[in-house]
Amino acid sequence: MKKVYFASDQHFGAPTAESSFPREQKFVAWLDEVKKDAEAIFLLGDLFDFWFEYKTVVPKGFVRVLGKLAEIRDSGIPIYFFVGNHDLWMDDYLEKELNIPVYHDNQEFTFNGKTFLIGHGDGKGPGDLGYKRMKKVFTNPFSKWLFRWLHPDIGVRLAQYLSVKNKLISGESDVKFLGEENEWLILYAKRKLETKHYNYLVFGHRHLPMIHSVGENSDYVNLGDWISYFTYGVFDGEKFEIKTFEN
Repeated sequence: MKKVYFASDQHFGAPTAESSFPREQKFVAWLDEVKKDAEAIFLLGDLFDFWFEYKTVVPKGFVRVLGKLAEIRDSGIPIYFFVGNHDLWMDDYLEKELNIPVYHDNQEFTFNGKTFLIGHGDGKGPGDLGYKRMKKVFTNPFSKWLFRWLHPDIGVRLAQYLSVKNKLISGESDVKFLGEENEWLILYAKRKLETKHYNYLVFGHRHLPMIHSVGENSDYVNLGDWISYFTYGVFDGEKFEIKTFEN
């Protein structure tokens, strides 16, 4: 079979559009590379450091990434997008403009007989109560309605500032491995396996690339990021690997 590719946490626009532009170029080069043998491409959230869809307005910029995604999708390769904690206010823009389905929670997929549970990973597992409370506020329809009344020049600037400066909002944390008993997503993966078997439980959010066994023929995968590591996941039909993109 062809390969299935996974990437997460590009955070384009952070800390500024100018400084993230080289990362955007590198990611577009990666998309050009993987489209050659891709069965499907999964983007697991935080593609943008901030995203909000007004009725007729979306944040400007990111033209090269969006254009490349449109090109790949028009060629017939499926692309699946999962919202992260930075782009959780994504609505239907990608679906209408690029024909890319957008998911707001985990989804199950099967490739070559291997089962996958896929999501961004924010707010999963024990702990992180402050963020979980904040996410409920952010995703509340009334909160979105209130924010929509801010002029985009004000609302987008304010949200971009908070996204970069506030670590509680950004989800940034110590990127060292904390041990199996302290990694919330590993604990979450083990809990999910109590009710159903998956070969791979694939998430982003943690910004720390790893493949960690969580059961018999079951691996927890975190994809890392495109800020420090430039890592991605690839499933070739038999095994899952984390690789680093060099161009």
